[in-house]
Amino acid sequence: MPKPVHLVWFKRDLRVDDHGPLHHAAQAGPILPLYIVEPGYWELPDTSRRHWDFIRASLLELDQALSDLGRSLVVREGSAVEVLQQLLDEIPVAAVYSHQETGNRWTYDRDRAVARLLRDRGVPWREYRQHGVVRGLRNRDGWASQWEDLMRERPFGAPGALAAGPAVAGGVDRLPQAPAGVAADAAIDLQSPGLQAGRRVVREFLRERAEHYAGGISSPARAWTASSRLSPHLAYGTVSLRRVLQASRERQREVGAPRGLDRRQAAWKRSLRQFEERLHWHCHFMQKLEDAPDIEFQNLHRACDGLREDAFDEHRFRAWQDGLTGYPLVDAGMRALRDHGWINFRMRAMVVAFASYHLWLHWRRPAQHLARMFTDYEPGIHYSQMQMQSGTTGINALRIYNPVKQSLDQDPDGVFIRQWVPELARVPGDWIHQPWKMTEGLQRESGCRIGHDYPLPVVDHEHAARLARERFKSVRGTGASRQETAGIHQRHGSRRRPSARTPGRTRQARTRDQMDLFPDPDP
Repeated sequence: MPKPVHLVWFKRDLRVDDHGPLHHAAQAGPILPLYIVEPGYWELPDTSRRHWDFIRASLLELDQALSDLGRSLVVREGSAVEVLQQLLDEIPVAAVYSHQETGNRWTYDRDRAVARLLRDRGVPWREYRQHGVVRGLRNRDGWASQWEDLMRERPFGAPGALAAGPAVAGGVDRLPQAPAGVAADAAIDLQSPGLQAGRRVVREFLRERAEHYAGGISSPARAWTASSRLSPHLAYGTVSLRRVLQASRERQREVGAPRGLDRRQAAWKRSLRQFEERLHWHCHFMQKLEDAPDIEFQNLHRACDGLREDAFDEHRFRAWQDGLTGYPLVDAGMRALRDHGWINFRMRAMVVAFASYHLWLHWRRPAQHLARMFTDYEPGIHYSQMQMQSGTTGINALRIYNPVKQSLDQDPDGVFIRQWVPELARVPGDWIHQPWKMTEGLQRESGCRIGHDYPLPVVDHEHAARLARERFKSVRGTGASRQETAGIHQRHGSRRRPSARTPGRTRQARTRDQMDLFPDPDP
């Protein structure tokens, strides 16, 4: 009778370093590392080929890393319950090990089904935290402290030689080029996936690029290098959030104390602190979905129910989706996202706000489209942010970005616009942000006829913004709405006090953070 194996189920944690389940399973005895390709998951409207391409390449590297430790990755295709049941019938399993997952409703239901199976078969399922998310949380009191405690713990190193269990069929040669049912996707310039790429991005950002983080992440052009670009690696776990945070703090110590720093050192220090703050917010937003999984489908602030749902305009939605709204920065952002799978946070917030307020689209279908487009789709962050930028949380100010002002502020010379909206490449700088105001003569000279080569604005943005404010004012002004808002803040609002060390913090900015607004400049 073979010795029972300790099955490590890899999910959104495709690494061997700082991997709690792998560490504990390796200490317990022979292990079986497993990845399950789940066709049902890849048929969902918030999954896409670009997600799979990143995952598949990362799995190939994971297999090599495990093989170097003495045990290759086992790959099976099917529902998790069916695959695990087959393995339990094939070999003795002492326990199943995995990280806790805060995913969409489908993965939540799948995990509940797996839990029932393992309970019925008498097999323990040992789940470990890899983020600051707390299961069964009643309110946010003390949440920041527990996050800090977890992030300060010593990371698990990669295990030594792994004790191999019985031979089991299935290896990475079973990884499909594309899972059955996955939505077709245009070929994109995919960000480099895998364990080695993740470590390289951490190193390059903290050593070479982070200096420009604080001043560069709002610009749609400069953010491509000023941002960390770690988001897909954190989403699929090719790097550990704890490793990233600790490496960032080590870099801060190298830079030195705030006083006495020269100008460049001060920029490094300020940027690294802002980056660390956003690592905290990463888990903060994931906690919202963990606590209220229904926000994937329904408004967090139920007073908003019925506000937009019955007014969905297909023509406006398609124009937004295809980058043909007539607002150059919005269209440039949507096209860049389509071709690269990434845009910076300010652009993400603006395209969602534009769809929600100016086009008056209920957030659910735009959320699914953006989920498919974002290579770094992280459900906990995604649905929390969709609701926040759409005004349906009840605890955030309405952030109705002016698409013309944002264009002037964030892309003043039209560099980003001309790159992604080539129809406007020859439009003079004075008109690049509002090309519909060009005379017929200027349109002929620039080779861009508005309404023919590039669309007229799909809406009047000023009128649409006023109308949106009036509609939300009528919803938010009732006593029942304010009472519901208080309950939402008690359950989901941040308790973390902004750092007193952060220079230039105004009372208003500190209040914004306490009210749970993402630390980003006002529109």
